Amino acid sequence: MNLRIRDYGVKIGSLETGKLNKITDVAGVKVGHTTLSEGSCQTGVTAVIPHEGNLFKEKLIASTHVINGFGKTMGTIQIKELGTLETPIVLTNTLNIGVAAEAVMEKTLEANPDIGRSTGSINPVVGECNDMYLNDLRAMFVEKEHVHKAMTETKIDFEEGCVGAGTGMLCYSLKGGVGSSSRTITLDHGNYTLGVLVVTNFGFISDLRIDGKSIGEQLSKYVIPSGETKDRGSIMVIIATDLPVSERQLNRIIKRSVTGLSRTGSVITTGSGEVAIGFSTANKIPHEPNGDLLSTSTIHDDEIDEAFRAVGEATEEAVLNALITATPVKGRGGNERPTLSELIEKYNLSLN
Repeated sequence: MNLRIRDYGVKIGSLETGKLNKITDVAGVKVGHTTLSEGSCQTGVTAVIPHEGNLFKEKLIASTHVINGFGKTMGTIQIKELGTLETPIVLTNTLNIGVAAEAVMEKTLEANPDIGRSTGSINPVVGECNDMYLNDLRAMFVEKEHVHKAMTETKIDFEEGCVGAGTGMLCYSLKGGVGSSSRTITLDHGNYTLGVLVVTNFGFISDLRIDGKSIGEQLSKYVIPSGETKDRGSIMVIIATDLPVSERQLNRIIKRSVTGLSRTGSVITTGSGEVAIGFSTANKIPHEPNGDLLSTSTIHDDEIDEAFRAVGEATEEAVLNALITATPVKGRGGNERPTLSELIEKYNLSLN
């Protein structure tokens, strides 16, 4: 595992992290990657598995929020309407969302022979970012087998950086990728965890801030993006929690992920798609009614501020972990971008 941002003496926020400081600190959540990295093929798939049971039959409270809508996600309309999640969340590049959705549907059909016969259809959830600077986007390298692998070969202590969907991504004019972080929430009725996973592909170097320090202004002396003067990227923010919340409350929480993005320096530019998808594992919603009323637990709205703080801190740290764990990649046409860790070492920069 590569060094993370805390290994450089940077501690984000005031809340405690979970054991691994990753989205998988939320019990039951696992993450899988398929990494495709050779020549002009610099892409992949990352899958977030919300729980280990049959997700179609035991749905989770879920919500989605569009911060800026320059994106091509699938499945978010139904999440917005029904407030539930029934498949894993798969992340990949912009032109491979179709094959990713097919693979998610195949896996769900295999586990549920009643779909399309005695019950309804499937709402596959797929998010994307555009990795065309390092990856030959037009080649559409991702195949269904790569998606199946990411959904099957999952871990609790997963890799970050240039893996899976983050393989070809950029962030703040540097090499970006996958990052994660978590926070614990203590309330009178129990202890809870909120975790965030991001695929970072946004930002311009001079805007980058690390724990309030304008490190991007220093780095811009050494990094001049070739032909780039604007932020044209995106970010997918996946939020998991075991906090008992309603869909409305969860939506209020995931909206606050923007505070973490802003603290890293993002101004949410017009060409950058920022999409948040969140779920809670606290309540499971059965696919079929059983004749009884559903009973779900939720926190009181007056207890929600701790979750607001948690999602902002975890999002901020997840972005920084994506940056600091990224490794060098030379991709399409010989394109490459420096990594944050390389620049720190080369120019003896301090992050704190």
